[in-house]
Amino acid sequence: MSLDIYLSDPTATYEAATLFESNITHNLNTMAEKAGLYDPLWRPYRIIAKAENVILHESDHEAEYEYEEFSRVTSNDIVDLVQKGLDKLKSDPEYFKKYNAPNGWGVYENLVEFTEEYLKALKEYPEAIIQVSR
Repeated sequence: MSLDIYLSDPTATYEAATLFESNITHNLNTMAEKAGLYDPLWRPYRIIAKAENVILHESDHEAEYEYEEFSRVTSNDIVDLVQKGLDKLKSDPEYFKKYNAPNGWGVYENLVEFTEEYLKALKEYPEAIIQVSR
């Protein structure tokens, strides 16, 4: 199981509009949470909800799914949070390595590399629409 992220051209009307795609194991979600990256990476629609003062309850899966389905999140909406999370991640590698997956499928270096590549794409395509599949 993995998190799949796509950046799409906002002016295109078909799948060939994918500008960037990548994936990473769910085994890194706790590490991402500790670095402040969980919502920007796994659930970027929550960033929009917070900005709009919309309260989403994790226990209400239907409402959360519906909000995600109809919200539009762009690179500009999360780029600063991803940068901040990456900076935090890099500031204390030993702390974050405590959250490496015991089975080796998801380690600190994987999350750093993934986040660096994603951040580069967010900056390259500031108006791109973000879609995630968990």
